[in-house]
Amino acid sequence: MTGFSAEQTADRKRARKALGPMAMFFRGFLKHPVMVGSIIPSSKTLINRMLEPVDWANTKLFVEYGPGVGTFTRPILERLAPDATLVAIDTNPDFCDYLKRSISDSRLQIVNGSAADVVEILTELGLGKADYTISGLPFSTLPAGVGPAIAKATAAALKPGGSFLVYQFRPSVRNIIAPFFQRVDHAFEPINVPPAQLWWFHTN
Repeated sequence: MTGFSAEQTADRKRARKALGPMAMFFRGFLKHPVMVGSIIPSSKTLINRMLEPVDWANTKLFVEYGPGVGTFTRPILERLAPDATLVAIDTNPDFCDYLKRSISDSRLQIVNGSAADVVEILTELGLGKADYTISGLPFSTLPAGVGPAIAKATAAALKPGGSFLVYQFRPSVRNIIAPFFQRVDHAFEPINVPPAQLWWFHTN
């Protein structure tokens, strides 16, 4: 016989609920190492520096790829205007379930799906183009063709003047994403494990 009994299923749900964010993050890394960029969530210093250039007063729609346990999701919501929206897209249903349980905010919409489908996702949600998109997905280790597909879709999903914020651990991400954008800014953040490359790709 295959599958789980009702009691086993309930036990698994209780176990997932009991997991803290670090345990959830580590569990997600073990299950999907290609889709999780690091075994440790980003540092507060990296988060602040990554989000510093954002024009929060004029941001109505922010999109996050691979929110995981909400390491960036929560700081984004703290800065986001009351009438703005954050769409968090993750391929891992465990992370989606965790965020739904742990964050109660009407501005947050969580989608179990692929970043490559961002245009379709925003259309289905009845939303327009985004002001900003942020991602920590490991572009250099994604399956062949997925990285460029995400970059192309992101450029199409952003408003004129919008930006794609990317934090990575390898500089090769520039070659994947830059062809779809008009301008690129770059910085390095040593106060993180591991030290990170910070990129801001702009639509003009």
